[in-house]
Amino acid sequence: MAFDIDLIKKTYAEFEQKVNAARQLLGRPLTYAEKVLYAHLTTPATRPFERGVDYVDFAPDRVAMQDATAQMALLQFMQAGRDKVAVPSTVHCDHLIMAQTGAEEDLKRANAESKEVYDFLASVSNKYGIGFWKPGAGIIHQVVLENYAFPGGMMIGTDSHTVNAGGLGMIAIGVGGADACDVMAGLPWELKMPKLIGVKLTGKLNGWAAPKDIILKVAGILTVKGGTGCIIEYFGEGAQSLSCTGKGTICNMGAEVGATTSTFAYDESMSRYLRATNRADVADLADALAEHLTADPEVYANPEKYFDQLIEINLDELEPHLNGPFTPDLATPISKMKEAAAANGWPTKVEVGLIGSCTNSSYEDISRAVSLAKQVSEKNLKTKAEFTITPGSEQVRYTIERDGFLETFDKIGATVFANACGPCIGMWNRVGAEKKEKNTIVHSFNRNFAKRADGNPNTYAFVASPEIVTALAIAGDLTFNPMTDTLVNEDGVEVKLDPPTGDELPVKGFAVDDPGYQAPAADGSSVQVIVDPNSQRLQLLEPFPAWEGTDLKGLKLLIKVKGKCTTDHISMAGPWLKYRGHLDNISNNLLIGAVNYFNDKTDNVKNQLTGEYGPVPATQRAYKAAGIGSIVVGDENYGEGSSREHAAMEPRHLGVRAVLVKSFARIHETNLKKQGMLALTFANKDDYEKIQEDDTIDIIGLTEFAPGKPLTLVLHHADGTSEEILANHSYNAQQIEWFKAGGALNIIRKQFAGNN
Repeated sequence: MAFDIDLIKKTYAEFEQKVNAARQLLGRPLTYAEKVLYAHLTTPATRPFERGVDYVDFAPDRVAMQDATAQMALLQFMQAGRDKVAVPSTVHCDHLIMAQTGAEEDLKRANAESKEVYDFLASVSNKYGIGFWKPGAGIIHQVVLENYAFPGGMMIGTDSHTVNAGGLGMIAIGVGGADACDVMAGLPWELKMPKLIGVKLTGKLNGWAAPKDIILKVAGILTVKGGTGCIIEYFGEGAQSLSCTGKGTICNMGAEVGATTSTFAYDESMSRYLRATNRADVADLADALAEHLTADPEVYANPEKYFDQLIEINLDELEPHLNGPFTPDLATPISKMKEAAAANGWPTKVEVGLIGSCTNSSYEDISRAVSLAKQVSEKNLKTKAEFTITPGSEQVRYTIERDGFLETFDKIGATVFANACGPCIGMWNRVGAEKKEKNTIVHSFNRNFAKRADGNPNTYAFVASPEIVTALAIAGDLTFNPMTDTLVNEDGVEVKLDPPTGDELPVKGFAVDDPGYQAPAADGSSVQVIVDPNSQRLQLLEPFPAWEGTDLKGLKLLIKVKGKCTTDHISMAGPWLKYRGHLDNISNNLLIGAVNYFNDKTDNVKNQLTGEYGPVPATQRAYKAAGIGSIVVGDENYGEGSSREHAAMEPRHLGVRAVLVKSFARIHETNLKKQGMLALTFANKDDYEKIQEDDTIDIIGLTEFAPGKPLTLVLHHADGTSEEILANHSYNAQQIEWFKAGGALNIIRKQFAGNN
């Protein structure tokens, strides 16, 4: 039986009535995404909400947190004054396990090294009624898909790839910990009503093409920011031909185009998956409601009338893609890789192939990859590259071991890592990476930013399906096209790989001994949560100070960031993950990956107090010690990537007052607002060029801070001249109150203090 079945029954019991009311309100047919959104309003709408304009309050069904972000989310929740979470919530321990030698040893090492953090998360979960998934249980998004996701539901999660649950028909959205704290505290969750992008899929995948290639193609079309502020809704005969987990892969990587989320309407593949994962009760409920768990027929018949943008992809013609390096939207069809690699000087020898991760670790993914691994011995080949597998959950791992897949992989020399994020998030102790040699890897993960996987800026990472990754690992060559090219086997004979085959779901069903779940205490009032004041891993939070009520003057420029600046650049993962529960310690990685516009160096900025150059965190600490505020200036799509709110909390903690950029990624902009920061955009993007290295900056107009009203920035240059520029913002009235209070949590704390 499913978790939280009563909640699902309640959601379904009210769904049709809420959808009918929304259809009447809007006076037109509804897309599937609109149905789920309007069915989850905190209060019934009295007027249609304008997409991309109106802020709307929602009531999500559940919250999910991974261990790296859960620490800060729950440290904030502990200040909220509640005895128990208001909605079903879970914690998943998947980020702190370093991939090094293999699953057993790596998990043992993580349990020892991170015991303090795991004990904290387990005790907090036990106290506040939160489900706890132990280290080794699996990656949050795969575990959610297997246990919690349900069609027509809404959830938020403290990880940008929460969107994976769209594969099971959810509206699932990545957020920062402060947003999760709101929902766990029983407060409405605010989101600007998303625009809608429709992706019509015709035809059917065949041969070497996989669901991954659909999103790799979409990423090439939309780019890393083309989906910002939008929900992507997939539909058409091609969508219905995909497996549920294949749909999950597509939705997962929607985060890489900046989309708020992606989703598919309910269909038979979702019903099959629910039944295969022991949730026949949910499948029965969804089957009975099936006509409402999809768009109205008129929408898919005439999609151009109902979506803000429409993309069509013919799956019959879709070719496998390789996306990268260094950005997930640089899409190259595999037939064009040879010329692309030659034109760009990309290293073509594949050193490592890695499959798995939250994006591609389903039974179907692994079964199709193993069909290629079998051909190594059958065709007398030898695997040319290293090869690793990261199972998505203990249930998947146990089942693929039972079915002989791991034995097949072992025969080609593969390493099986723990059921955790591992190399995908930089938790990969790769031998030789410290030499920073130029090399190429291929993986089935979702992101491939510089230094993300192994810390080496010269590792060229390409994203592909598990099938293509396996084929390229066997060939050892980035330019190998398995659809047309041959390999020379150990006997000197040319052989061709057969196209991959596999089962959507295990024929003998899923199996698992211990899935790794720990239920919370029915009454957690007596549970003690202890944080050692001398801990280097955990630190209780102090409230941020409220706005002083005046304009901000005399701010020093901390850094003017050049080019791409993801949350990885602002707050790196990898070895820094160990400090995710200690705000002061992790603040020592603030912006160390960002490129300084004035010298093209990373972690090297001018301290205006001394005139000397040094690390960004040390420079900012010097300003804080002197009681001087500062400002960060950035480029387009600033804060792209992970949902990690540390990228907003670190500058706030160290005394940065404002972030001024050409444009923001959605989650990061919200995180800045939640922490009481000023998130501003250039009214004229060309004004970015006016910012000089020695500038002192005033922000004028805060005493009249109001929605839609630009602020004025005065740039005081070192030569004694000054000039004014305008900065826009997207703050609504409530968000301005967050700024004035010093952060949203300060308001929550006061509300609950007043109620108790």
